[in-house]
Amino acid sequence: MTQLDVKNIGNQVRSASAPFDRLRDEIGKVIVGQTGMIKSLLVGILSNGHILLEGVPGLAKTRTVSILARAIQTQFQRLQFTPDLLPADLIGTLIYEPQKGSFSIKRGPIFANLILADEINRAPAKVQSALLEAMQEHQVTIGDETLKLPEPFLVLATQNPLEQEGTYPLPEAQVDRFMLKVLVDYPTPDEERLILDRMATTSDRLDVTPVMAPGDILRARQVVDEIYIDDKIKDYIVNLVITTRDPARANLNLRHLIQYGASPRATIMLTLGAKANAFLAGRGFVTPQDVKDVAMEVLRHRVIVTYEAEAEEKTSDDVVRMILDHVPVP
Repeated sequence: MTQLDVKNIGNQVRSASAPFDRLRDEIGKVIVGQTGMIKSLLVGILSNGHILLEGVPGLAKTRTVSILARAIQTQFQRLQFTPDLLPADLIGTLIYEPQKGSFSIKRGPIFANLILADEINRAPAKVQSALLEAMQEHQVTIGDETLKLPEPFLVLATQNPLEQEGTYPLPEAQVDRFMLKVLVDYPTPDEERLILDRMATTSDRLDVTPVMAPGDILRARQVVDEIYIDDKIKDYIVNLVITTRDPARANLNLRHLIQYGASPRATIMLTLGAKANAFLAGRGFVTPQDVKDVAMEVLRHRVIVTYEAEAEEKTSDDVVRMILDHVPVP
């Protein structure tokens, strides 16, 4: 690709990314701080990747997703996952119509563009399995009929890391379907004071102006696909992912800490995430820093640590951080 091609892509990116700047500003009118979470949501939308948000209650996870849906002016469904939830409550079911003497399909709430799966780890295995097909294939099967889900389709799931009673740990196969796992942290003292000034009122302030439509997202994704990524950066991404399986490649003695490394899906998601990060920065090319910016959220839930790591109080974040520090940057 010539310098002129990269420059042309850069011009397209700057034009196509402008609505996302307005989207970020619109969300910021209501949500104080949480810039990392908001940016990760935009990266997921641009990369066509689902997102798992983890944090204690009260950190505006649900509110942020709801405001995002309003600002995009898209179909939005919030699903409260509970232990008694059934697959039919999620995807729909067949209803018998006596007048016609036949069955008809009643579509479930999953037929929307943005799905907020609130406390996803409270749902049993059958519901998790029903969600797998929707997340991976963007379709659901009801009876003997397969139905396509609307585009764009995105699952934004939340889970609470504190309460484990009445929860079902997500299977590795489903966790791997999430492009990003975002840890949502407490606000700073200054941000908390601003939250007090803005939100300590009995009226619910959710005045959000739609700034873009679902079609804008689909067009932006086409531009993201065109963003230039050099072969050296592609090799860097592959080296990062393979080092999670074989840390000795980077002269790291981590084998005793890693039970399973990241799957090839991590390589794909890391590439898409880096391109989306460059897009949000208004650039038509990917830098190594773009890869580093999304690497933790792409890899932390795909690197499974051993019991020995837990005994040493080492988390997957610690392992990924060491890998990022030691793999040579092009």
